[in-house]
Amino acid sequence: MIAVPVFAEDVTHSTPGLSGYDPVAYFTLSVPTPGVTEYEFVWEGVRYRFANAQHREMFKANPDKYAPQFGGSCAMNMANGTRRESDPTIWVISSGRLYVFAGTGGAERFRLEAEANATKATANWKTLRNTPSQ
Repeated sequence: MIAVPVFAEDVTHSTPGLSGYDPVAYFTLSVPTPGVTEYEFVWEGVRYRFANAQHREMFKANPDKYAPQFGGSCAMNMANGTRRESDPTIWVISSGRLYVFAGTGGAERFRLEAEANATKATANWKTLRNTPSQ
């Protein structure tokens, strides 16, 4: 997929994705890292921030690899059929995908059956993606 820049008026969220944390850093640094406004990129209506230009370019080249699943909503809640805001400091990378969670308990439950939970969450995301978070 080719990432296409989106103009500011097309951005659907005023708050940056992942609350401003750099989505690439989870993969490269293995720690949630705040991004900076100097290195922003909009993908699928969400403004992401990056810690540096290299991370922004890595994301642009392969956003499907680095973007959080389910628009950054809590993966365990999504698996259970509800959309809930997540805390980007609670995260898991499973099968090369970034999942974020509302709490540590959800992350632990997700890890126990990661593949099954990801499958359920993906199915629920199809109907919940356009609903507001709780």
